[in-house]
Amino acid sequence: MSKTILITGATDGIGLLTAKTLAADGHNVLLHGRSAEKLAAAAKAVGGAPETFRADLSDLGAVAALADEIRARHERIDVLINNAGVLKAPKTRTEAGLDLRFVVNSLAPWVLTQRLLPILPKEGRVVNLSSAAQAPVEVAALRGARKLDDMGAYAQSKLAITIWTLELARSRPEGPVFVAVNPGSLLASKMVKEGFGVAGNDLEIGADILRRAALSDEFASASGRYFDNDSGRFARPHSAAGDPDHAAEVMDAIRDLTGLGDKPEDML
Repeated sequence: MSKTILITGATDGIGLLTAKTLAADGHNVLLHGRSAEKLAAAAKAVGGAPETFRADLSDLGAVAALADEIRARHERIDVLINNAGVLKAPKTRTEAGLDLRFVVNSLAPWVLTQRLLPILPKEGRVVNLSSAAQAPVEVAALRGARKLDDMGAYAQSKLAITIWTLELARSRPEGPVFVAVNPGSLLASKMVKEGFGVAGNDLEIGADILRRAALSDEFASASGRYFDNDSGRFARPHSAAGDPDHAAEVMDAIRDLTGLGDKPEDML
């Protein structure tokens, strides 16, 4: 049965390859990107004239507008894959004074997910891109009061999205399914090439696990779990994710910074 699947950061890397794979299987793939030129090229690569949505995820207002645009066009989204992410950038502070990595990798997916929850069915899925690189979140850095180096910000942002994945699953046991996935370390993405100077491993490794997380039966009852594709199994994320006090502090900051709670009725 064909699904409607939204993929953020779908103009290159794992996002684009996943979109091509899912579209080839007959699914209705919605592509998000930041550049109109790259979106047009991605749509051509995917084939079949997929819908495209342009938004800068470093601007939470633009993220909210993106969700509104999607809801105006669609009554139902079966799967949301929060794939977009950033490690390095020429400018790492947003106009709002926050770290770009936290905004794009943690806060923007939270805002987009919250605003799309009303059109995600109970059997739907939210697949969040985590990483093997996870580190306890310095909440002052998350709130913009402290600067971090590139890898520190990235690793903390990936634990932050993992924490809210688990917390949202706990608060919504009725569904949809919320899973965090490490697609594989050092895959051949633009981020890996720029960040580590290596060619990286086959992107198919990442695209395959995202496809499985989006559609396969093995993830149907996996809400609130973390899948580590390096080991090929469900695993425990960094121990800080299981610290109730740490998780609560991170969640308080995420809610404060976005103005969004855990339920659609909490939305501004």
